[in-house]
Amino acid sequence: MPTPHSEPPWATYRIGRGETGVLSVEPYKSQLLPLWRFKTPAIARTSSAALWTAFLNYEKEDDFVGMDMARKFLQMGMTRAKRYANHKGGRKYDAGGKGKGEVVKVAEGEDWKGRSEKEEASLVFREVWEKARGWEGYQMKKAEFLRRQKEWDKQRKRENMSGGESMKAEREVSSEDKASGASSIAN
Repeated sequence: MPTPHSEPPWATYRIGRGETGVLSVEPYKSQLLPLWRFKTPAIARTSSAALWTAFLNYEKEDDFVGMDMARKFLQMGMTRAKRYANHKGGRKYDAGGKGKGEVVKVAEGEDWKGRSEKEEASLVFREVWEKARGWEGYQMKKAEFLRRQKEWDKQRKRENMSGGESMKAEREVSSEDKASGASSIAN
């Protein structure tokens, strides 16, 4: 029976929604985070190209988790740059009373230095993110990953259930031993 630490790394990874887990899965975080920048459109182009290259390298290595993490960094580049375009200073929430932030209201048509740059940087990332998301190799590996993960989860569940049944059987034998021991003492 496998030990809890014998699970393959891919078995514990969950795709999640959007950018979920992007900063918590190693070694990918350490490999991809230094590539992720969005301050200007030129920086966003360089960053998205580097993340795209990493995406393709993970594909060559048949590493779906790496591909998905690169996709998440591309998506995060798009969303963070967009946040800076929509909210001056990138702050979506203002520190309100009692620790509860309130959405910062931005007047329509209000512009500030760097807003158009951030909007353009967001579009740069969006283009590459959409390419990654729709990439045939990514879609095929994602389907295979989900199939394998589902099988793995079913197998683990069966093992846990059979382990639970054997523990139950051991308890029954143990209580039978105690009962027979108690009856032999009474005789």
